Amino acid sequence: MKKAVHFGAGNIGRGFIGLLLSKAGYHVTFVDVAAPLVDDINALGKYNVQIFGRDDKIQVDNVSAINSNTNLDDLLNAIVEADIVTTAIGPNILKFIAPNIAKGLTKRVESNQTPLNIIACENMVGGSTVLKNFVYENLSDEVKPKIDKLIGFPDAAVDRIVPAQHNEEKLLVKVEEFSEWDVDSKGFVGERPQIDGMTIVDNLNAYIERKLFTVNTGHASIAYLAYQKGINDISAAMRDENIVEMARRVWKETGELLIEKYGFDPEVHGKYVKTAENRFSNPYLSDEVTRVARGPKRKLSPKDRLVSPATQLLERGKIPEALATVIAAAFKFDFDGDPEAVEIQTYIKENGIESAITHFTGVEEGSRLYQLIREKI
Repeated sequence: MKKAVHFGAGNIGRGFIGLLLSKAGYHVTFVDVAAPLVDDINALGKYNVQIFGRDDKIQVDNVSAINSNTNLDDLLNAIVEADIVTTAIGPNILKFIAPNIAKGLTKRVESNQTPLNIIACENMVGGSTVLKNFVYENLSDEVKPKIDKLIGFPDAAVDRIVPAQHNEEKLLVKVEEFSEWDVDSKGFVGERPQIDGMTIVDNLNAYIERKLFTVNTGHASIAYLAYQKGINDISAAMRDENIVEMARRVWKETGELLIEKYGFDPEVHGKYVKTAENRFSNPYLSDEVTRVARGPKRKLSPKDRLVSPATQLLERGKIPEALATVIAAAFKFDFDGDPEAVEIQTYIKENGIESAITHFTGVEEGSRLYQLIREKI
């Protein structure tokens, strides 16, 4: 049986990537630091995934788990023997798993000359490339040429809503029916894996930005607008006519950019946007506003879901009024349970909003986008 190593045994790891890998015939070894979760996976050797709104369950077999804090040797050996390595741990955690991946790859190339592909399935642009850079920082100069030849880091775009949940059944994960996993064809080394539910594409950036500027931009926009109104969950926000209207204005702006830049069919893209709106309106998939809005520092960064499409629209002579409104709302996200929100609010208090706009978005002071954001604030 083929072997997969997947970092992250949480709901997304089990309910999305782990599910697809298992269905494709892999034994999936989850890697995590949560000891009770690792113990449950090893004790049961299987778990169930359920689509929201359905009664039947999908049983996921041939799974095990490794606690990377206490069983490093087992982890390194698993990497040596793996046919594919994937992650679903969150963008900020990639740098913490990189040293162990580097150790595993160093050991692997000594005895296993089979090509291996490592795919970071994270909610970010270029996640596998980011992970590769972290891994290479932990490799010796001697081993890097061997890694170059044998190890691929194809970037990916992933999409499946797996809201926070508490289930009585151990390890059960409830997910939405929709899912998308697009992987860059150019990043593979050796034979490409055949996994139903994973699509290998030639122009990944088009799919990354389509998802980022539609699903992620829309989700964040709704959350920041809802927070300003004291609305606690996303499905409730989608019953607010003003929020929905602003989200549609945002989608109109990002849709114009995507269609012009990548040549997406307008009708097909319109259906993609409508699918996103329906997903956010689904009460089964609703999530806490503060959870969706968390990490505003990252979400306001120059290449992320809010500032990047706004900047690109201005470069094309279009005025991103709706995006500027949402960016302004993100600067007002003052939830004290989020460290990044606290950091932004502290910076604003100490340096002023004008300085904060430039500091967190990279938008040049006095530029048209800067003026738009300042006006909206």
